[in-house]
Amino acid sequence: MPRPRDACSARPGKKSRGRKPSPRADYPPFIVLSSPIPHNKGSVRILLVEDESRVAGFIAKGLREQAYAVDVASDGEQAVYLGSVNEYDLVILDVMLPMKDGHAVCRELRGAGFRSPILMLTARDAVDDRVAGLDSGADDYLTKPFDFKELLARLRALLRRPREVRAASIRVDDLTLDTASHAVARGGKPVSLTAKEYALLEFLVLNQGRVVGRERIAEHVWDESFDAFSNVIDVYVKRLRAKLDAGAGRRLIHTRRGEGYILSAAPEPGDD
Repeated sequence: MPRPRDACSARPGKKSRGRKPSPRADYPPFIVLSSPIPHNKGSVRILLVEDESRVAGFIAKGLREQAYAVDVASDGEQAVYLGSVNEYDLVILDVMLPMKDGHAVCRELRGAGFRSPILMLTARDAVDDRVAGLDSGADDYLTKPFDFKELLARLRALLRRPREVRAASIRVDDLTLDTASHAVARGGKPVSLTAKEYALLEFLVLNQGRVVGRERIAEHVWDESFDAFSNVIDVYVKRLRAKLDAGAGRRLIHTRRGEGYILSAAPEPGDD
């Protein structure tokens, strides 16, 4: 991720000469950007609940650059609805929301059996406010202003808590994935992947030996607006195969007609 200019360090009134403004120079003043920022572990779907569209857009953009799939809700009722109909690995929840505040949203989600981590964002930093947020069901509390690097670190810490612990390195046959650096190798040779290609591959690897359909892939690797019936997933699978199978003796990603895809070292009859 390129090193952006710190939104809080620019001198007021000073204009840059001969330079195009940084695409991140207008980040909200409570979001500080610093480098380096490690990548996430891929194949993670987040619900971001923020009523200020500009703030939500900046946070969502930054998360997507780290290969997270992000859905955005702009009020409390929409957040409860999305949390009830979709599977999310984590929720970032602002406290001050229209319709229902963050505390009410958190209580409703927990009452409905929502088990994924919830991180609250708020400008309120009093002890009683933090206690109220945690008692409503939140797992962590981040006050504004915050450094975007800290937000990502807290997300990674929360994502380490779920039921299934991910290993630092995953191996399937001669394919290896480093979940911290996103390094991929096949037969000891490095394989260069885009962020989305890596997220798709990691999701298939984490489900190795199991058939995963296009809809489930779309939910975990893309976001709510993605059309699972388009051919985009097929295109990405084709790209992955081309990169992974180059010089390899056997295919690892197989097609199950009418079902989806399966990653396995075992050959599949009728694979195409």
